[in-house]
Amino acid sequence: MDRREFMQTSAKLAASAMLMSLGTSKLFGARYAENAKTTIENITLNNGVKMPRLGFGTLTLNGDVGEKCVAEAISQGYRLIDTATIYGNEEAVGAGIERSGINREKLFVTSKVWVDDSGYENTKKAFKTSLDKLKLDYLDLYLIHRPRGDVKGSWKAMEELYNEGKIKAIGLSNFEPAQVIEIIENNKVIPAVNQIETHAYFQQAEAYDALKEFGVQMEAWSPLAQGRNDLFTNPKLAEIGSKYNKSNAQISLRWHYQRGIVAIPRTSQKVHMAENLNIFDFELNAADMETISKLDLNITQFPEWE
Repeated sequence: MDRREFMQTSAKLAASAMLMSLGTSKLFGARYAENAKTTIENITLNNGVKMPRLGFGTLTLNGDVGEKCVAEAISQGYRLIDTATIYGNEEAVGAGIERSGINREKLFVTSKVWVDDSGYENTKKAFKTSLDKLKLDYLDLYLIHRPRGDVKGSWKAMEELYNEGKIKAIGLSNFEPAQVIEIIENNKVIPAVNQIETHAYFQQAEAYDALKEFGVQMEAWSPLAQGRNDLFTNPKLAEIGSKYNKSNAQISLRWHYQRGIVAIPRTSQKVHMAENLNIFDFELNAADMETISKLDLNITQFPEWE
């Protein structure tokens, strides 16, 4: 069943989203970017850099669609924009940032080095390519996308780029706790972030505890599991949502927020962008959090990505 059927977003945000056309000129986002209705709080990473607690994912948002979606997301209040070399959309993301008209310093932009570019020299080249495609002078966060290839060489290159000020923070993606600890024990710069699969059906308790212990920020890719296993119609989430007049997606994102996890939901729909932002006017109680904790299947919902 389509997620749209279960949306219960506020009239104000929905109306605002519908008024923002994606088809206007490249200057359309400038006034909206500076006057967004939603302000997202920051968390402070282990190196003092501030990172928005909710962001916008861009996987599969390519070409003109990607550009328009990024510009629209920024206009609605998103400040964390996540991309990666392997997504093949860094140029579109950069064009969307330019189109929004926002001041660069108000954004937090993440990209990732792919396995094929692992190693010291390759990572340096891949980073420069990402910057050029994004049309940026620096990245706020750069991650090793997978724990494969020459991870040591990649991390050495990233440490140098970090020390040169070309990256504000460096981190990992899809690393197991033991792999994160190995990086910490054998390098000078502690990873600031580990971006992993986590959602109601795969809560990653071991990683959650380990990352907290070592001061590494947990970030959730696909925080809504892309709706797999009927997350958008899950009766337990719906029951909780009925108390607050919120959708399953909003309950899920609020659960991440209250656990201190940064989430980067992706959507190409303006109404869903607005819906995902509308999670700051309520709070899940202890019983709600316990109910969601029992939904954990402790298994990936993306076996094809293993």
